Amino acid sequence: MTSTDASAPAPPSAADTTAADPAGTAPAALHLPVLAWFDRHARDLPWRRPEAGPWGVMVSEFMLQQTPVVRVLPVYEQWLARWPRPADLAAEAPGEAVRAWGRLGYPRRALRLHGAAVAITERHGGDVPSDHAQLLALPGIGEYTAAAVASFAYGQRYPVLDTNVRRVFARAATGVQYPPNATTAAERRLARALLPDDEGTAARWAAASMELGALVCTAKNEDCGRCPIAGSCAWRLAGKPAHDGPPRRAQTYAGTDRQVRGKLLAVLREAVAPVPQERLDAVWDEPVQRARALDGLVADGLVEPLPDGLYRLPLT
Repeated sequence: MTSTDASAPAPPSAADTTAADPAGTAPAALHLPVLAWFDRHARDLPWRRPEAGPWGVMVSEFMLQQTPVVRVLPVYEQWLARWPRPADLAAEAPGEAVRAWGRLGYPRRALRLHGAAVAITERHGGDVPSDHAQLLALPGIGEYTAAAVASFAYGQRYPVLDTNVRRVFARAATGVQYPPNATTAAERRLARALLPDDEGTAARWAAASMELGALVCTAKNEDCGRCPIAGSCAWRLAGKPAHDGPPRRAQTYAGTDRQVRGKLLAVLREAVAPVPQERLDAVWDEPVQRARALDGLVADGLVEPLPDGLYRLPLT
C-alpha cells in the first residue's frame, strides 16, 4: 500500500457516487461481483480481525506501505504483542521502534509511527481518533493512511486509493494497463464516483477492491480468468492495450544507498551499546557512499551520533 501526503478531500457526497465515472462504468456493475468475490476469497489477515482494533489497523497501514504482506506479518505480530496500545509505544524511545522495525525497509516509517503514537497519547487519551481530520493531523499520516484507518477501523465512507486499487480502477473503468506514477485528481474523482453510498458497504468495497488488485489484478501476470469483473473490464474489452504512458519506475536495491543504510542500521539494531565507527566502516567497502548513507541516517533522525565516534539508535 502507498501513502500520499496531500491534503485529503471532505467525505464524498452521495452526488459524487451517482455521477458516471470517466469511462461510463456503472458503479453497481462493479460493486456486487467484487464484494461477492471478497466474501469468498479475502485473506484472513490479523489486521482485518475485530480484535486488531484501530491501533492494529494503523500499524498495519504503516508497515504495508511498499512492503509485501508476507514480510509484514511476523513484524506486525511482534509489534502488537510488545506495544498493544499507542501509549505503550509512546513510552519507549524512538530508537526501539526502529529496532523492532527490523528489515521491513523504509525505516523512517517506524519513527513516524512512533510520533503518531506519542500524539495519540497526548492529544486523544491513547485512543486512535475516528475523526478523519484528526487522523490527518497526526504526524506521519497522509491522505491515504487517514482514509484507510477511517474506513477499515471505523467503517467510514472514504475512497482508499493505494497502488492496488488504482490499478484495478485504471483497468476496469479507464481502460489502461497502469495508473499514472502519482495519484491524480481524475483518479480521486473516479474513486469517489465508484464509492457505494452506504458507509458499511463503502468500507467493504475499499477492502475488496484492494484485495482484488493484490491477488488477481496484479501488476504482472494478471489472472483475468479469476476476476469477477472481467466481463465489464474496459481494459480487457479493449484488447489489453499495452501501457503507453511514462515509463514505470523500477525499484532497485543492490548497490544503492538504501542497501548501505540497511546494513548500517542492522549493526545498530543488534547492538546493546553504542557502536564505534570502525564497526560501521566494516559493513561497506566504499567510504564515500558509506559516509553519505550514515550522514543520511543521522539527518533522518534514525541514528544518533555521540562523542568519541560512537553511534546508537535515537533515544529522543
